[in-house]
Amino acid sequence: MSQVTCISGIDTGIGKTVATGLMAKALLSKGYSVITQKVVQTGCTGIAEDIQVHRKLMGGELLPEDENGLTCPYVFSKACSPHLAAELEQTRIDTDTITLATQTLAEKYDHVLLEGAGGLMVPLTRELTFLDYIQERGYPLILVSSPRLGSVNHTLSALELAKSRGIEIKGIVYNCYDSCDNVICSDSKDVFVSFLQKYGFSSTLVHMTSVENYQKPNTSFDCLQLFKTKIC
Repeated sequence: MSQVTCISGIDTGIGKTVATGLMAKALLSKGYSVITQKVVQTGCTGIAEDIQVHRKLMGGELLPEDENGLTCPYVFSKACSPHLAAELEQTRIDTDTITLATQTLAEKYDHVLLEGAGGLMVPLTRELTFLDYIQERGYPLILVSSPRLGSVNHTLSALELAKSRGIEIKGIVYNCYDSCDNVICSDSKDVFVSFLQKYGFSSTLVHMTSVENYQKPNTSFDCLQLFKTKIC
């Protein structure tokens, strides 16, 4: 049975696109069939830029599912919140369209990695956030965070939100690409693991460094433990 996993970040620009592509690459290396999907892309036209990044990181070319729009049903030119980007193009995001695309992909692939847009509370419509959507669908979540200033507040807020909505968090990708104070980096990691345990989530936390490190021969993103947690 195919596994659909959502990937979201504590903020925009936190590294979730790179994390999604690297996780897909790691799963591919173990013989799984994997495809990534983007719930909605703003700030570009044509094939979603994040999908193109995923494919590059996965070491492959664009797929037919990318060409026909299944991997990102909504692409808008204005770089802003999805609900506004859609309105500016006189349309509205229909989450049933996204769900149908995911289900179609899940019929063919072992893993579908569904990347969000921005953070958990980004509005897809005036009435519905990305958090609302994954709660409705019952998808588990991998959260991308970092040791940069402000991350503790944003990460713990995201964990609290997920717990209150009954959303399973399978673990945290800890993006340590940017240099930071080692004391802060270590302490933030301990705080995140402690609160994962507090809320009853898997305490899995995996470190992510620069993309260049994972392009070296015989080197892959050590993230497979994120996909061993049983979906409730």
